[in-house]
Amino acid sequence: MFDPVIAPSGTLLGLLQRGRGDGTLHALAAPRDEALAALDHCVLGDPRHDWQAENRSLYYARLYLDLHGGLDAIDHHLFRAEDQYETGEERTGLALAVLGHLASYGRRDALDLLRRYAVMGSNWAWALDELALRDDDQGLRALAMPVLARFPATPEGEAALAAAVRDAFEPRPWRLWADDERDGVGDRVRAAGERGSFDRWQRQLRPQGPRPGWSVGAVLDWAQQGHEDGGDPGLPASRCLLAVAGPEDRPAVLEAARSGPPGARGACLHYLARTSDPAALDLIEAAAGGERVVADAAVAAFERMCGVAAVERARRWVHRPDGLGAAAARVLAVRGAAQDAPLVLGALRETVRADGPDAPALWTLVDGAGRLGIACAAPVLRHVYRETTSSQLRGRTARALAATDPSYATGFAFECLWDCEETTREIAALHAEMGDARVAERLRSLAADPAEEDEVQTAVRSRFGPDAPAL
Repeated sequence: MFDPVIAPSGTLLGLLQRGRGDGTLHALAAPRDEALAALDHCVLGDPRHDWQAENRSLYYARLYLDLHGGLDAIDHHLFRAEDQYETGEERTGLALAVLGHLASYGRRDALDLLRRYAVMGSNWAWALDELALRDDDQGLRALAMPVLARFPATPEGEAALAAAVRDAFEPRPWRLWADDERDGVGDRVRAAGERGSFDRWQRQLRPQGPRPGWSVGAVLDWAQQGHEDGGDPGLPASRCLLAVAGPEDRPAVLEAARSGPPGARGACLHYLARTSDPAALDLIEAAAGGERVVADAAVAAFERMCGVAAVERARRWVHRPDGLGAAAARVLAVRGAAQDAPLVLGALRETVRADGPDAPALWTLVDGAGRLGIACAAPVLRHVYRETTSSQLRGRTARALAATDPSYATGFAFECLWDCEETTREIAALHAEMGDARVAERLRSLAADPAEEDEVQTAVRSRFGPDAPAL
């Protein structure tokens, strides 16, 4: 899947693509046709860089409700000819999730569209999962025959059916169909369920990796083989070393960490870091200047170290221009003290300047700015909040702003009440200035919305005190 093209943050489309609360507020103030066109653009061309982690569906569904938007564009998108060969979940998943939320709000057209796609669409399993949460038993039973017709009565078809039953995210339809005696429906589903359970049991009997009785040398050989096969077995192998290595094995582990082959060397660096071995930091420093695979393992091992010695070394390494210097800044962000605030702030500013507002390193540095209460980080945090295309990073930035920026409660907290991420709405619910009547109105709306997350509603009720049930 190609990275989506994201419009500038100052445009309506850019705001909606990012899932910002201001997107909803601007859409409601814009001409309705323009707002619906931008909304359809987002839902049909998923704007998330990580579609499996970032939330958008409830955000977009609520906006369809507020704008009284029709579903013709979604209908056309789902049933285009491409659906027969572009079968990846990322093409239709967002649209189906939006329909699921709309169905939960009582939109019959969304429910009917989900039912039709479950019968005809390539991503039928997602549609069925949405219906499992929203449809009634009668509606689900009507889908049994069309769904089972997807699986021919051949050994291959029965195996595919067993996999579908086994891997279903929501089992409710399959449980209903298992009790359906029409034309052998129940017999097929029950048999598929039994086969799926047997397949799962067989997989559990085929353990991967080291087994009891392995030596340190065998573990390191396994780690190197995994590296040569294109994997990254450093962490799993380090856990195995924890189980099999004793004090008498330390010389061999140290030697492998200094000069072993890449896979074994990475496993040993992780192991020494996990055990806080006195030699770990020096070996990590030496490895950080080596080949890429070993240097990456050294950096990853260092970031997992928790002791005082690791923090002291981070203060020495933070100015390095390599991956170990960047890792040192992140270690200080997570474990540093107040004295490290200037170093964390410098790393935050440099990362934004060099790599932009979507740099992966920003997640930890933003958290660190909030944890250390770095007030003068507020300007750069506000920039990240506005410009990042990651709704999850924006949520972490909102949390950091709540801890560092006195203007957050009367500024960004207001729009955060409409944000696409529930954690961001929760932060806003805890901090938004109640003197604004629009804030109280929005909090009451969130408290009354059955689709809202429990954590958000708990935060809302904490703002209203013991009379919360009267919201």
